Amino acid sequence: MFEALTAQPPDKILMLMQAFREDPRETKIDLGVGVYKDANGLTPIMRAVKAAEKQLWETETTKSYTGLAGDPGFSDAMIALVLGDAVARANVAAAATPGGTGAVRQAFDMVKMANPDVRVFVSDPTWPNHLSILKHMQIQMVPYRYFDGETRGVDFDGMMADIAKAGKGDVVLLHGCCHNPTGANLTLPQWREVVALLAKTGATPMIDIAYQGFGDGLEDDAAATRLVASSLPECLIAASCSKNFGIYRERTGLLMAVAQDSSARKLNQDTLNYLNRQNYSFPPDHGARLVTMVLTDQALRADWAAELEEVRNSMLGLRTHLAQELQRLGGSDRFGFIAQHRGMFSRLGATPDQVEKLRADHGIYMVGDSRLNIAGLNAKTVPILAQAIVDCGI
Repeated sequence: MFEALTAQPPDKILMLMQAFREDPRETKIDLGVGVYKDANGLTPIMRAVKAAEKQLWETETTKSYTGLAGDPGFSDAMIALVLGDAVARANVAAAATPGGTGAVRQAFDMVKMANPDVRVFVSDPTWPNHLSILKHMQIQMVPYRYFDGETRGVDFDGMMADIAKAGKGDVVLLHGCCHNPTGANLTLPQWREVVALLAKTGATPMIDIAYQGFGDGLEDDAAATRLVASSLPECLIAASCSKNFGIYRERTGLLMAVAQDSSARKLNQDTLNYLNRQNYSFPPDHGARLVTMVLTDQALRADWAAELEEVRNSMLGLRTHLAQELQRLGGSDRFGFIAQHRGMFSRLGATPDQVEKLRADHGIYMVGDSRLNIAGLNAKTVPILAQAIVDCGI
């Protein structure tokens, strides 16, 4: 029967990773894969996570299952981190998932169960896996304008005009902070306008928040998600711990279903439990337990928050350095948007041919749409990248 299978399109980022590994040039620079790297090019284990892991090794007494939704302590800790006191805990159903991707997939499953004809409105551009999962699940995807290729900022008027076409039974997918792949983000006043529009149309918001703490800080990065959750009748939130806890391979995420009507929580929780059971029975626990330990231990949490702030400031410093270097070399401030963007990524606005020239001539690897991972840079490689950008006529 397997002869009936057809070849699937290769993942562009995974292909880029393979090409980078095979490139023999010592001067090559990887700005493609979306992981944080320190000045030495390593993705370190955070201090608090390492300390929690040691404690866990010494005290853990069983590897038995937790529950279909994962350990309740993990849900409590993550809901508090993402939502603060914006929504009562009794109004939030939650389930642990294998990473933020697992949370996104379960969210799409939930909305398709609720409305088999659901349309999901997605920013143009968005994280490619959003589109891949929706296509695989045969859910209708409707793009809405988001990135302005001229200003390298948000096309807010276009966005509002497009999501106004969503209605009750539709879902509008939003990035909570640090938009991937562009780095361009809504202001809080713009978020308020989005909330007012969604309240008018009756569409359900779904927020993917994968980079809390990487933009303007833990609290500021959560502000938009908290506004949405506290202002509208219901929403879904897919949260990832990969980046801000540095536990990529532990696959740790949480899906939250928020309803202002607390009586809806039981049905939402039962649905999340059911979906977990159908997909993988019990979610992984190791990463979730480490996160719980860090967030609930005062000393560990303080150390984690301090290191996360170091990571955030490092990326902001790299953004400023690159923008200044490009201004020095090019004599204009047209790359000033890099310093204004937030998170790991920015989109340069280069053509695919220019991106290929960066790779071929300079050994600089980035995704074909010119998304670059700011965290892949360091003080030595920023001037190299800036000169290459100028040389390639970007």
